[in-house]
Amino acid sequence: MKQKTLGQIIALKKIADPRGNLTVAEQHHDVPFGISRVYWTYDIPTDAERGGHAHIHCREVIIAVSGSFTVTLDNGSERKQYLLSKPYEGLFVDTGIWRTLENFSSGAVCLVLAEDPFDVNDYIYDYNQYLDYIRRKTTDATV
Repeated sequence: MKQKTLGQIIALKKIADPRGNLTVAEQHHDVPFGISRVYWTYDIPTDAERGGHAHIHCREVIIAVSGSFTVTLDNGSERKQYLLSKPYEGLFVDTGIWRTLENFSSGAVCLVLAEDPFDVNDYIYDYNQYLDYIRRKTTDATV
């Protein structure tokens, strides 16, 4: 089984205006899935870490709507880091990818567009269990 791509930056439409800029994210157009849930994190201490999980089914787009932070993506065999700091760019995260968010600037706001409603059974919170999940998927694909 081919390893999943470690993220993709999606350019969102930026409408410049002297009164202030506007960015739009439309499902199935700018975002490659239907959006069922939107959530955001804020007031995050600069030394805190968020994420620390993978999703079995839910795809997401992560956006730094204010400030900046680093997202590290891991597919079980390689890791890639993204510095998110532009509110008109989103990071697409596919299913089965471990993600960690850290190095939050003061005032950073992380907005997430999620394909699915919250379901605790869609999360893998333990990294060793995640690696087992990846091995099982790879084994199942070669049988």
